Amino acid sequence: TLKMFPLIFLLLFLQLCLLVTCHDPNCFFQMERSYYKDGDIEIAAFFPIYIYLVDRMINIFKNHITFKGFQSKNYQYALALVFAIEEINKNPQLLPNVTLGFDLYNVMHSDMMVLQNPFIWLAGLEEDVPNYTCRKQSKSVAVISGTSIAVQVGTLLELYKIPQLTIGSFEPLLSDSGQFSSLYQMAPKDNSLARGIVSLMLHFSWTWVGLAISDLPKGIQFMSNLKVELQKNGICVDFVELIAVTEESYISLQNRFHIQILKSSANVVILFCDTDSLIGISFPTWERVMTWKVWVTTSQWDFASFEDPFLLHSFHGTLIFSHHHGEISGFKNFLQTANPSKYPEDFYLLRFWLLVFDCSVTGASCKTLQNCPLNASLESLPPHRFDMSMSDGSYNIYNAVYAVAHSVHEMLLQEVEMQPVNNGAKVAFSPWQLHPFLKNLQFTNPAGDLVNLNHLRNLEAEYDILNFLNFPYGVVHKVKVGQFSPYASQSQKLSLSENSIEWATGITETPHSVCSESCSPGFRKTPLEGKPTCCFDCTPCPENEISNQTDMDQCMKCLDHQYASTERNQCFHKKVTFLSFEDPLGMTLVCTALCFSVLTAVVLGVFVKHRDTPIVKANNRCLSYILLIALIFCFLCSLLFIGHPNTTTCVLQQTTFGVVFTVAVSTILAKTITVVLAFKVTAPGRRMRHWLLSGVPNSIIPICSLIQLALCAIWLGTSPPFIDTDAHSEHGHIILVCNKGSITAFYCVLGYLGSLALLSFTVAFLARNLPDTFNEAKFLTFSMLVFCSVWVTFLPVYHSTKGKVMVAVEVFSILASSAGLLGCIFVPKCYIILFRPEKNALKGLRDRIISKETDVLRSSS
Repeated sequence: TLKMFPLIFLLLFLQLCLLVTCHDPNCFFQMERSYYKDGDIEIAAFFPIYIYLVDRMINIFKNHITFKGFQSKNYQYALALVFAIEEINKNPQLLPNVTLGFDLYNVMHSDMMVLQNPFIWLAGLEEDVPNYTCRKQSKSVAVISGTSIAVQVGTLLELYKIPQLTIGSFEPLLSDSGQFSSLYQMAPKDNSLARGIVSLMLHFSWTWVGLAISDLPKGIQFMSNLKVELQKNGICVDFVELIAVTEESYISLQNRFHIQILKSSANVVILFCDTDSLIGISFPTWERVMTWKVWVTTSQWDFASFEDPFLLHSFHGTLIFSHHHGEISGFKNFLQTANPSKYPEDFYLLRFWLLVFDCSVTGASCKTLQNCPLNASLESLPPHRFDMSMSDGSYNIYNAVYAVAHSVHEMLLQEVEMQPVNNGAKVAFSPWQLHPFLKNLQFTNPAGDLVNLNHLRNLEAEYDILNFLNFPYGVVHKVKVGQFSPYASQSQKLSLSENSIEWATGITETPHSVCSESCSPGFRKTPLEGKPTCCFDCTPCPENEISNQTDMDQCMKCLDHQYASTERNQCFHKKVTFLSFEDPLGMTLVCTALCFSVLTAVVLGVFVKHRDTPIVKANNRCLSYILLIALIFCFLCSLLFIGHPNTTTCVLQQTTFGVVFTVAVSTILAKTITVVLAFKVTAPGRRMRHWLLSGVPNSIIPICSLIQLALCAIWLGTSPPFIDTDAHSEHGHIILVCNKGSITAFYCVLGYLGSLALLSFTVAFLARNLPDTFNEAKFLTFSMLVFCSVWVTFLPVYHSTKGKVMVAVEVFSILASSAGLLGCIFVPKCYIILFRPEKNALKGLRDRIISKETDVLRSSS
């Protein structure tokens, strides 16, 4: 790229030669230094209209100055100055009988030459001599200049206390009243510019951007403000490039700048600099860099004035933040009619005409144009040659002229009130006398906008958002597509017409600029180590946690009465459920309990009807009745576990279960002991008859039941069962269950019941081989075996289940163990009573006894 630099300058030189050789070069360079218009009071202006190349290497004692180009954008400043002064001179309400004039100078960007024309203006000599003037009397009361030269010129003018009004963007450094007490900035503050740009980023969800900022104090301050706003709103910066303001520095860094933009994944670049910051920007490398980038910049960077069609094509679709201001009526018509014949003193306009319309000039005064096109006018020029719309700088010049006029007007009115009018006397006062009026000046300009020169009361700027469009054949246009107002409500600050926006070449839809794609609801962002916060991975939310928005940092846990959806993007209220009578499982258990209860009642009826038969009488019918009644309650107590739990049912569930099963098991124990005692009594020499006749076995039932009742009373007195909820066992459901209160008490009740069952099983097992026709010890043994097997199996299954299933397991165990007792003890007897009645008669009983005795004798012989 460095090797191409001499070639580029050669091309620029040849292009300049083509422009200049068509007319007399002596006339071109012998024109006046300034454009002067006489008046009662005058305003001096210094604008960089020409671009000069200053080289001291040719002659170390004298600068060598070469004309390099004409800045048409800045020449609009001169026309805005003329337009404002003419408008004021025509206004009888402002400065009546006083004519405004001006003295316009070109000023060079070079630090070595920037003060040359200001010195000439002060001294009145071609050779600048400080603190000396050849003018009889200066009528200039104020100076208008650009911000870029305000420090150098302002330091000089501060010596004379001459008011200086700057037209560039607001510069915080120049608001130091101690260093620049005579300087006034016409531009509004740009404090809200960073907020406006960030609002645009948020509107399009651009969270990954690059920054290209001019390496000036104003640029550094803007970058600092912008970074604060970006960080506050979660927007990350991929790269920051400080753009040099000098040609030499830019050329040495441009290759790094191009590479940085090429490798960056950010599709949006925020650019904050002046047009002159990018000398050499038309190098061919920019063509491939920018066509797929979206640039967001300010009106200070006026690339519309570039003549390279490739460069303009590269910036198609750029979004520009420009200060909002009202339309100045008559300005466009003024530009349409401006020409050298109308303003022959304006040698800047004459030079511009020569360059752009290829005219020739004749005459000793070099003011007669020939061979110009018939339709030659500023309006006929393409926008990159001359823009007909008023720029921000021209608008500030317009306001600056009016500010000086209003200040002089107020000062003259004050003098008239204090002393008699001296008719015919010229207006005469020192420039420093305007300061009190300028410092407190506030007025409304003809466009209806409020102007305030006090920087402490200066309002923040409102911005128009312009879309830069480049059409074929070098036709460019700026279209207003939105507006940002810091004074509107939060939701109304940014207004944008997306349908009106033309994006960069090759982009057919709204551009996308993110480091990582958004995490959809149901996922959370996981930061990447060593990366900005905008770069992340998406991780699914944990169990029962959700994220209902995109790009959430943390998932939210659902409340206990809620559960997360399958997508984990919303919480649903859990359905309250329990083992109800309508539930298929509950209905099955209820039907089973009722059927077994009815069956047990039928068996009881059969026993009562056949109470005098041997089989009923032989098995202690009283205990059989008690056992059958207890089994009926065992089956029915399972119904307490089904249905909507309440305090009463929770208390009755375990106590009723424990007591009725204790009665049933203790009855079986009593029946077993009765069988044993009966055989002990019938044996020769035994003296246990009084035990059997005194009803000692029957006393076992109340004793065992009272012990269980005591355990239940202690349970209810210390930690009774209560209603509880189970929100975790079944997804999407809250299960109402009865909490046992004290697990220790529950296992004490269950353990006591188990010990009775084990004792009954042991006694019945020992009595199983006693000889008797109706010995039921075997049946009692099997019933206890089934009972113990059910409850031993119950314990691990019960602990491995939750919710409704846990309740169902307990109900099933109650029914299974009760059915085991009923089936093993009473079904064989019912079979004999109902289907083999001959075995239940005395004759049949004698025959079986005789048959058994005969078998014994045969075996003995």
